[in-house]
Order: sequence, then structure tokens, then C-alpha cells
Amino acid sequence: MGERLSRARVRAFVGRDEELGLFREALAGDPQAPFAFYVCGPGGIGKSTLLRRLADHARTAGRLLVELDGRFVSRDPADFERAAGPFLDVPGTVLFVDSFEHCQWLESWLWHHFLPRAADDTLVVLAGRRPPQPQWAADPAWSKLLRVTELEPFSTEQARHLLVAADIRPELRDRVLRFAGGNPLALSLAAAAGSAGCGSEEIWAPSADVLRTLLTGLIGEVPTAGHRRALEVAAQAHSTSEELLAAVLSAEDAHPLFSWLRDLPFMESTPRGLHPHDAARETLAADLRRRAPNAFETMRRRLADEYLRLLREGPEDRGWTVTDELFYLFREGETLTRLRTWSREDEVHDRPLHPDDLDLVLAMAEETEGTASAELVRYWAGRQPQAFSVYRLVSTGRVVAFTARLALPAPPDPQDLATDPVVAAAWRYTDATDPVSPGEEIGVSRFTIYPEQYQVPSRVIDLSSSRAQAEAARARGRAYGFAVYRDAETWGERVKGTLTDIGARPRVGAHTYGVFGVDWRRTPVETWLQRFMSATDLSDVPVESGPSPLSRSAFDQAVREALAHWRDASGFAACALLRTRLAADFDEPVGALRALLREAVDDLARDPRGVRAREALAAGHFSGAPTQEAAARRLGLPYGTYRRHLRQGLDLLCEALWQRELHGPGGA
Repeated sequence: MGERLSRARVRAFVGRDEELGLFREALAGDPQAPFAFYVCGPGGIGKSTLLRRLADHARTAGRLLVELDGRFVSRDPADFERAAGPFLDVPGTVLFVDSFEHCQWLESWLWHHFLPRAADDTLVVLAGRRPPQPQWAADPAWSKLLRVTELEPFSTEQARHLLVAADIRPELRDRVLRFAGGNPLALSLAAAAGSAGCGSEEIWAPSADVLRTLLTGLIGEVPTAGHRRALEVAAQAHSTSEELLAAVLSAEDAHPLFSWLRDLPFMESTPRGLHPHDAARETLAADLRRRAPNAFETMRRRLADEYLRLLREGPEDRGWTVTDELFYLFREGETLTRLRTWSREDEVHDRPLHPDDLDLVLAMAEETEGTASAELVRYWAGRQPQAFSVYRLVSTGRVVAFTARLALPAPPDPQDLATDPVVAAAWRYTDATDPVSPGEEIGVSRFTIYPEQYQVPSRVIDLSSSRAQAEAARARGRAYGFAVYRDAETWGERVKGTLTDIGARPRVGAHTYGVFGVDWRRTPVETWLQRFMSATDLSDVPVESGPSPLSRSAFDQAVREALAHWRDASGFAACALLRTRLAADFDEPVGALRALLREAVDDLARDPRGVRAREALAAGHFSGAPTQEAAARRLGLPYGTYRRHLRQGLDLLCEALWQRELHGPGGA
């Protein structure tokens, strides 16, 4: 059976050729080969699979194997030494330690005291989520003996090879690849589910069992409900900063939650915040959407409310990142799917135009749009150099694109009108529709030049669009916004419902251009952004229900405030919950709202899962207990357990009241 398993692993194994080759050289006794192999990487990246293949090679070579799992290793070094005894006594033994992150405290002892006593011709292979302490790789004594490998996700070619080997139908492979993101565990589980259960489905979708297995393998144990909510924020937000976490999870202490997120092995730290590995993000989001669609929408709305607040109130230089992250949050909507892409393969960053960039910018314009357009680039670079952004690939630093977002005050400059037919067409439209008054301005995204991806959705267009919306939100007197595309018919379909085709087709050189606009006076930027949000809203709010006067995060805070002031009559009478639709129709709002809160808390007990949550809320706020500790004692619960039930109760209560706020007494 062992031989059959080994043959099956050989057939299914993908990649890692360099590590296999080095290990075979070490088994063969090559004096230049490493003695210690240290494999690290996030959960599900293939560490255990690689260790099993290396173990097969060691068995084939006739070596004695000692295989340990760090999850079951004692904290006492003496126990580890007893378990790994043959490694010290029997020449040629190969020691494998998987899940080394669970016994990482042994690392210094291992390098200093255990490994130097190894028997002749032995090898050691360690695998864990964290890399080794840097001093070992830097130590001259270990530098030639230690091989550290951080495993990377599979390439697209390798991932496709795995799916082909698993007999996944060709039409399903792209969907599986998008879900798995090159993560070997995700690909293997998706392949298993797909080959066994796709049937006649046209779109592969992960089953609940696959999701649970993925969560266990990728994330491990989640300590508390607060940590789970922090993961849910990270799953939806494009990047998660500690400030964002604190704003969205206002009832939690964000600092330890952020530190925990940052230390997860599948999290990537960037200046803008934390990014989870693609497979972990998609698994978390899919699991939450399946398990608790209301909670999924609630978290998304909290994030959206915070992004909109930052757009209004945050630092000016954060505006474009906020709009970009807001779009990402609702990326599944039909319109955003047409307009934007979030591919990491062509990730770019922008910087202001520098005089040294001008020749390259002009060459790009001439290559894509011709000499006449390049002359207009030169004209506007002289008039408004601050309007230009130059884009570099993150991967190589190579300049690949530029954009220009003009701010043009009223009345228009005659020289601009005479020089640029596109700008002249935009001004003619404003005059014919609703003229721009002195002191107001229009914005024109005049150039978007990316020669390698010209006139197709790209990260350059994404980021320039995000900056345009942020500038419109912050600019004083911005009356109109315009975007310009050469492929007017295609982009007319893409921007339908968001921008109006003004009908003009101005000509520059050999090409004509479509101009699309929005009147920011009639449709403020925040209202315009809400269109993208409502397009993917899972709550399906009826039109007649209308919006709440409070954002979701503010509403939740108002519920907590009302409970906190339950025994303070004057404080309760001033609470923000009285300004919601919940209390709008009450003749005697204070008394009626108190009765509604009591009723909503009691209703939690209708579901067996809410019984303890209801008891915690009633004891903590309605019973007269002087402190939360006293409420816990009254229920006969440890304080930590009581707090967990109380947090759950608050979440359930806020969700129930929010549904009533949106939909009226009948709820959702």
C-alpha cells in the first residue's frame, strides 16, 4: 500500500523541481549539498506535500526516517530528543519535522545543541509557516549547510497541469483557478470537488465541505469571535489597516486583532495595510457569504460607510485609495466587472509627471494616438503639468503608461477651445445642457495612454478613475466630470448607467473620440458611488423602505449607546437611536423605543443559538447589576464566557434592529 501511495503522489505532484533535485543530491552524499532543509510558506502552499515526496525519495534510497509533527511535540527539549533519538545514533537517518511553527520555541536549542550532535550522513528537513530566525542563514557556520526555501504559489501553467491531471472539464478550469489563486491546497481540494461533483453544472462552485477544509488548512484555529470578525474584514477589504479595523469593529480592541492578523502566515504587509493570500481571501469571503449572508452584507456596509466617511473627511492624499478600495469592495457588481480589473500581474503605482518623463510620455502618445494627439499632450503638459500621472510596473519599475486629469475653470480659456477639439466639445455640451457658472470648474480625464493595454480595462484606468472621483469629491465647485475614449462604442457599453454619452465625436488627427460625462451638481459623487454599492447589495431593500438616516456602523453604535444609558432617563432620551426610522412613528418615542428594545432582546431566545446571548444582554443592561462583572456572577458564568455571549447578543440585536430599520416591523 505504501508503494501504491508513493506512485500516486508521484503522478499528482507538480513543480518544486529544484528542491527535489537538491535533496536527491544530498541523499547521494554530495559534499556540496545542504545538511538541513528548511521549507516555509503559508498554510496550504504545499509544505506537507513536498515533505511526503522527499520522504518517498529517502525511503527509496534506503534511509531510516524519523517523522515528527510539530503540533504534537512537547515543549520539553528532552522529549523532542527522545522522539528523534535515531537521528543522533543511527548514521544516514533523515529527520522530518512538519508544522514546525507549533514548536518554534525549540529553534535556538535545535541549532545550538541538537543538530550539531547528528550522526554521520544524516539529513534534516523542517517545514513551517514562519521562516527561520535570520541569524542561522547569516551564520557562516550554517550558511553552506542550511537551505531555506519559501514556497511560492503555483504558476498558472503548473496549476492548469494539476487541473488537467484531475480531469476538470476545460470550461471550469478558469473558475477554479480564480478561486484557488495558485494555492496548491486550494487547487487540490477544488480539483477533488470538481472531478467528483461538477455534474452538468456550467460554473464550478466550492462546496461547504471544501470551504471548511480550506479554512482549517489555510487559517488554522481562530481564537475568538472578534478574531473571526477581523478575518471577515480582511477578506472583504482590499487592504486592512489598524485604523480601518478600529473603525469597523468599534466594540473591539483593534490593536491585538491587527497584530494577530499581521502575524498570520498568509498575510502580506504593505504600506497601505494587510493583504491576505488570494486563496485565503476567497475562501473566507465565500464561507461567510454562504454561512451568514446578512453578516456578509453588514460587514460590507460597515466598510463602505467608513470609506465614504474617509472620502469626505480623511486626508486629501488618501482620497484616491479610498475610492479604489470602495470599488474593490463591490467588484462583483455587473458594472464594475465591465469597467475594472484587480489583476495583481500588472499592478502599477503612479507618480507626478517629472520633466525627464516628457519625452517618453510624448512617444507613448504618438505610438498609440498619433502626432496630433502627442502635440496636445505637450500643450497640456505645459499648461497643467500637475494634472499628469506617470505609471510604473510594481514588479520592474518600468514606466508603462501616463494619464492626465485636467481641471478647467469657467469661463473656458479661448486658447484651450481653439487648441483641443475634445475639451471644446465638453464645454459646448455644458453650455447646451446646464452652463457652468464663474467660480465653478469641469474635470476632464483627457488622456489614458497605456500602449501595451490601450483602450482595455487595466489597473492604469482603475487608478486614474479612482483619482478622478476622489478629486471630484474634494474639489470646490466641480460642476461636471468627463472621460474620453477613442473606442466610443465599446466604452459606451461599459460606462452605461454611470456616465452619459454627450453625443460628440471630436476628431484629433486620424482618430475620433467619444466623450462621456456626469453632472456632479445633480448627482453628487457620494450618490454616484452608491449606484455601484446598490448593484450588489444582498439585503434587497425595497424601494419604499428608504435609507436609514444613520449609516450601519453609526446605527450599531446608537444601539449600544441606548443600552448603555438604559437606567439613565436623561441619557436615554438624548440617544441617537431616537433619530432613526425605528422611532419615527412613535407617539411617545422614549417609552416605545425602550419597549421595542426589550422585545427585540427577548426575541433572540426564539432561536436556541440566541438563548445565552439574550440572557447576557438582559443581565448586563436590564437587571440592575451594577457592573458587567456582577452580571456575569448573576448568571454563574466566567467573565470571559459572559463577555463572549454579550458580544454575540449585541451583534444579533443590532442585525435584527437594522433589518427593522430598513424594512419596517415585518423585518427582512
